[in-house]
Formats: sequence, structure tokens, C-alpha cells
Amino acid sequence: MDGLGGLPHPLTGLTELESSHVPHMDALAARSSLGMTVMVREGITPGSGPGHLSLFGYDPTRYVIGRGVLSALGVGVDLDVGDVAARLNLATFDSDGRVTDRRAGRPTDADAARVVALVQGALRAPEGIEVTLVPEKEHRVVLHLRGKRLGGAALSDSDPLDTGRMALPIEAHDEESRPTAEIVSGIMEQARRILAAEPSMNGFLARGFAAFECVPSLDERFGLRGAVFAKYPMYRGVARLVGMEVPGVPVSTEDTVSVLEQNWGGHDLYFLHFKDTDTKGHDGDFDGKVTAIEEIDSLIPRITALEPEVIIITGDHSTPTALKEHSWHHVPALMASPWSRPTGHEFGESACRAGDLGVIHATDLLSLALAHTGRLVKYGA
Repeated sequence: MDGLGGLPHPLTGLTELESSHVPHMDALAARSSLGMTVMVREGITPGSGPGHLSLFGYDPTRYVIGRGVLSALGVGVDLDVGDVAARLNLATFDSDGRVTDRRAGRPTDADAARVVALVQGALRAPEGIEVTLVPEKEHRVVLHLRGKRLGGAALSDSDPLDTGRMALPIEAHDEESRPTAEIVSGIMEQARRILAAEPSMNGFLARGFAAFECVPSLDERFGLRGAVFAKYPMYRGVARLVGMEVPGVPVSTEDTVSVLEQNWGGHDLYFLHFKDTDTKGHDGDFDGKVTAIEEIDSLIPRITALEPEVIIITGDHSTPTALKEHSWHHVPALMASPWSRPTGHEFGESACRAGDLGVIHATDLLSLALAHTGRLVKYGA
């Protein structure tokens, strides 16, 4: 559950998870190991990429992956080493070039695809450079660059993060990235000219530049064949980065479990991603986050009916509604297996703090799951 962790409500003293009616998660908690996880380091607020890498057993301080690469993988782009990717926002600019809407009114997927196709068809790519634009979701677009003339991807974002300001210049942070900065700046200028007649989607803001590097797969590291079930592309992207397959793309929370049921068998690890808990956290909607958690709880019996050896319920970070942002707070975690040491009878921050797992780094969850399934051998004589 994305952004699962929360903070106590000032009137009740209960977090969003603790305020939820989750009989199925509570039943699992009664036969599970409970604990709290640190995603990066104490006091460090994780982004979604580092948080997920931790859950997959990868130290996010060693594997530093830019958001552009994750988004590109998420929309199905096959990346080669040295390719550069970035996240673009379709945006609205006034006649003076100031940003009036950083998300261009959140266009429909169809409207965004039309504009992206217009730019792709009219764009003159720099010599020796392949330029591909792929719609992601609503205003989000992926920029993919390939070519020997490319340099590094240490580039600044052009998104000013506020309206009424000009787009920021895309600047190279090192000499190697200077050619890439010039190429991208030229593409952004061309897009503005091509879209000049569009009333709202008349330009791009760029952020999250990253160059693709190979990461060892789950199979190579742990002998696991993984599958991801996620509605949003970015989360499919981080799963694909570590070698997970995408058997199908769900369209809703309930459909996430339906697609899982349709594709059960043939994999060792099944990763289900639910976004609404994080969205409601960013909205500051305490009751909405409670409702999102309760909807997921209603689906738990369908998951347990598949009889997995181990079930882990946790999040990639905390998104307390009181903060409306990701936070550094520990994330509750539940691990259900026949070999657990149960300590509580409900799933919530307080019960998890008192659990037998204690506070552990999220990268340890996968090795614990491997131990609970008998996949690890004794260390030493």
C-alpha cells in the first residue's frame, strides 16, 4: 500500500491505518510477525523509487535510479545502457512564456496522446539522436533519447514548481552532460513552436533526467522470478528494472487482484501495488485514506485463497495526511507465514512497534521471506 504509514489524528490519537476497520488484516496480524521498517536511513524521507527498491532487497544508496528511467520502463520502453530518459509534464504557458498551469489542466489520456503525436510527427531530431515521446498518464509524458552524441544525464529540471514563473533553463551539472543539455533544450524549444496554437497543452516542463544502467535482476540475486500488478506505470517501471514481468495491467484496486488471480502460478514473487493510500495522503484526506485501506482489506480473502507461502503487507514510505507529503517515519510491516512469531492482534503502527521484528531495514524483508519459505541455507559451519 503506497504511502501506508501515517500519524495520529489529533482528536483520536489513532493513525489512518489504526482508524481503519480491517478485520482481514487484523486476522493476518494475529498469526504474523510484525515490525516497522526504515526505507533508506533514519531521518531520510524516501522517494517512491528508493522505497520500492528497498522492498525488493536493493540498497537505494547503492542503486540510485532516476525517475525518468523508471517512468520509461513503466510505459514499456526497452532501454539500452547509455539511453537518457526524463519525465515531462504537458503544461500551459502564457504569451510571455510564464507557466500558468504546470499540468495543463490534467488532460484526458486521449487528449494528451493527440498532442504528443503532433509533437512527435513534427519534431526534427538532432543528427544522430533518436527522440521518442510516449504518453504516460494524463499530463505526464516520457522523453526517451538514444544516440552516440548523447552525454551524461546530470541535468537540472526545467519545472519551476510554481505558476507565474518562466520555465527554468536546463543546465548540465558536469561537462559530460553538456551535449545532452543542449539537445534537450532544443527539443523543448521545438515543442513550444509546434504547440503554439494549442490553448492549454502548449509546452513541456522536464524533470527527473536519468541515464539507464543495468541492475542485477531478482533472479540473478535471489533466484526469484517476479511479477508486478500495478495500475500506474512508474511502479511497473521500478519492478521491470529488477527483472519482474508484467502479465497484465489492472485498471482499478479491485482489478489488481483480479489480474493476479488470472495469472497465479509460474512466478515466485507477486508484487501488488495500490496507489490510493498515497494519493489520499497527499490530498490531506484522512477519511479518504481510511476508506482506501478498508477497500484493500476487503480483497485480502481473495489473496489468501491463493495460498501463498508468505504474505507481506507494508508500504514504500509513509505519507501522513497531516503532512500531505512523504515523510521519514517508519512504515508498518506484516509478514504472515506458518513460521512467524505472532505478538499482536491488529495491524497498525502501535502494534507493529511492539512486534517481534522490531525496527528493521526494508531490504531485510525479502531475505526474511526467503527464510520463511525455506529457500536459504545455513550460513557457516
